[in-house]
Amino acid sequence: MFFLPHFGHTVSREAADLRIIFEKYRELILYVFFGGLTTLVDWVSYWLMTDIIHVPYMAAAFLSQIFSILFAYVTNRSFVFESKVRGARAVAVEMIKFFGARGASLLLNMLVMYVGVDMLHINDKVIKVIASVLVIIANYIFSKLFVFRSAGRGEQGEDPNGKKKE
Repeated sequence: MFFLPHFGHTVSREAADLRIIFEKYRELILYVFFGGLTTLVDWVSYWLMTDIIHVPYMAAAFLSQIFSILFAYVTNRSFVFESKVRGARAVAVEMIKFFGARGASLLLNMLVMYVGVDMLHINDKVIKVIASVLVIIANYIFSKLFVFRSAGRGEQGEDPNGKKKE
């Protein structure tokens, strides 16, 4: 058994090591987990629209990305980056940054889908997987460096309550 004073209880050495690794890489682990769920929302909605409802692939790609972007905002804000931004103005700025960045990744997704399917004549499901990988990487970079970089940390002239710093 191993005592972790930071956590206030005794656990096995392996559990303690896992806990330390989780705490060290918490944000990345949660991003991968919720990113996986976001990708699932994207793929399932795309599949339902293309194969069940017979929506054209570009419209389905667009709509499935919109659904996944809405899901991602809630999960990234609440669980991954734990935004502490409060106040209507500060939240609005954060949302504009998030949806602006995701708009860029939406365009990336649409471009990859168009080039892969219409120009290279590759199966749309194969291209959807490739597009998803590129979008996931772009979204993490955008979220980490641009959207949630200082959210709730008192940088960029605002505190977590949305008030200007003097």
